[in-house]
Formats: sequence, structure tokens, C-alpha cells
Amino acid sequence: MTDLDIAEVVRHTGVPVSTLRFYEEKGLITSTGRRGLRRQFDPGVIERLGLIALARAAGFSLDEIAGMLGPDGRPSIDRRMLTAKAQELDVTIRRLTALRDSLRHAADCPAPSHQECPRFRRILRAASTGSLPAPGSRTPRPG
Repeated sequence: MTDLDIAEVVRHTGVPVSTLRFYEEKGLITSTGRRGLRRQFDPGVIERLGLIALARAAGFSLDEIAGMLGPDGRPSIDRRMLTAKAQELDVTIRRLTALRDSLRHAADCPAPSHQECPRFRRILRAASTGSLPAPGSRTPRPG
């Protein structure tokens, strides 16, 4: 397969030209040359951009992602780092689940007023004392 023009990379991936240029500047991707004024890329850049997108979605920084990308174009991913990120995501999921459940309870609470609902009042107390889980913390569920 021949090299891809930067416009073809954009069409295949949806990654804007400005982002491709930024990723190239950061060393995350490398162009193979130019045809006129347009950068050319090896077709493997599509998969590399997929790995970058997946890592970004998981919350990895660009510097962390750079460490996952070997100079030969092949990924070199630290499995312990993946496990640690998965654990962080588990904590975030628990926190967001507790917050979602609290909001649903407040929306569906049969009490005439939220101030008359014992569960809602516990949620407010937790919020006012800073006991609601912060991002990256363990998540106590309101009772």
C-alpha cells in the first residue's frame, strides 16, 4: 500500500489536520515525507492514531501515550500501567454511579419535599462536609 496523503488520513480517521500536525510535533506520529506541500504518512498511521484515540479516551496523557509508542511504530505498552488505569476507571465508575443514583433518587423521591426525605438529607450532609467522593477517591454509597 502506498503512503497516505494527510487529507486521506483525515478522511479515514476523522482526526483534524491541526491535531495530526500537533501529534507529529509531539513525536506521536511521523510523516514519511511530502508530496508538494502535503504531508505523507505510512498507512500504519491509521492504527497508531487508533491507539492514541483509545489511550486518550482512557485518560492517558500525551506524554504517557508517547511512552507507549515505540520508535519502530509498534506499541510498547506497560501492562502494569494499563492495570493501574483500569483501577482508576473502576473508582471513577463507582463514584459516578453513586452520584447518578443520588440524582435519580432526588428526581423520583416520593417525599413531598426533598427536605423531608431522609436519604436526600444524608446526601446533602455528605456534600456539605466534603464526604461526597471526589474524583479518584473511594465511593461510599449514600444509605
